[in-house]
Amino acid sequence: MKRIDGVALRAEGKRFEVLDQTRLPDVEVWLDGTAPEAMVGHIRRLSVRGAPLIGVAAALSVASAAERGDGEASLRTSIARLREARPTAVNLAWAMDRLRAVLEAGGGAAELVREAEAIHDEDVAACDRIGELGADLVQRGEQILTHCNAGALATAGIGSALGVIHRAHARGLDVQVWVDETRPLLQGARLTAWELGRLGVPYTLVTDGMAGTLFRAGKVTRVLVGADRIARNGDFANKIGTYTVAVLARAHGVPFHPVAPWSTVDLNCPSGEAIPVEQRAADEVLGAKGVRWAPAGARVFNPAFDVTPASLVTSLVTERGVVEGAWLSAGGLARLA
Repeated sequence: MKRIDGVALRAEGKRFEVLDQTRLPDVEVWLDGTAPEAMVGHIRRLSVRGAPLIGVAAALSVASAAERGDGEASLRTSIARLREARPTAVNLAWAMDRLRAVLEAGGGAAELVREAEAIHDEDVAACDRIGELGADLVQRGEQILTHCNAGALATAGIGSALGVIHRAHARGLDVQVWVDETRPLLQGARLTAWELGRLGVPYTLVTDGMAGTLFRAGKVTRVLVGADRIARNGDFANKIGTYTVAVLARAHGVPFHPVAPWSTVDLNCPSGEAIPVEQRAADEVLGAKGVRWAPAGARVFNPAFDVTPASLVTSLVTERGVVEGAWLSAGGLARLA
């Protein structure tokens, strides 16, 4: 495998590693990513997360297994297991289907490696293009609110929503970022704040419940979020809490933009009603890191994602272009395919 030196992935020869995102922001630990069964665990534990990144990481893991000599039957099993590791993010299934197609066409280890590397490179290029297109929307001095993490820790490149912020900052637009803490797993507090700090982008961390106060005070001028699956009609799933932010943005007349690579678009999914939403363990809500703050036995509802309707979207940013919200609802995504 070729040399890869990303924020969340690195590879060279037969070595492939992923950054353990559960240990951030204080400790940077790299995990072996060469075994597909181990990668299933990394993805389910959120050591590897972010819709584009899990597709890329899974593909590189299968390619590593092929390079080590795993046979076709074993590789097919690995692809199937990885494909089901997380149900909401369509990028994972998309990447695994591409590798399965290579096997079905009679391809071997070399062909699988080339396809996995192509999946990686396409995401890097998509992030670069998304960053430029999205930054064109940003005005000087804007105060941007983001939810969850959609940066270099969620992609193979500079990120989707944070890629836009990255480019806007590089252009000297003096943007300020409000970072939603993103409960219950704190991807905003642990990951987005870490990334923005590394980039030198000014940011302020807030809890999710403070967003309404910010909007009411006129302190948010634009919202940029990622996406895990975008339906054909423009409805999209993203980290739980995104829908709340979208409603607040609409109520206060603030532009709201989901930002994602085309691999996140699922034209076979007619609307948000058809997007599967992962339900996660109660322990994530009852407490954290061994500390429980809720009563023992408390009932918990813990969906990992929510669905935002296209009617609340100002525009969607992908590497294929910026799609206005009204065009989304009218089936505009299918015309970009």
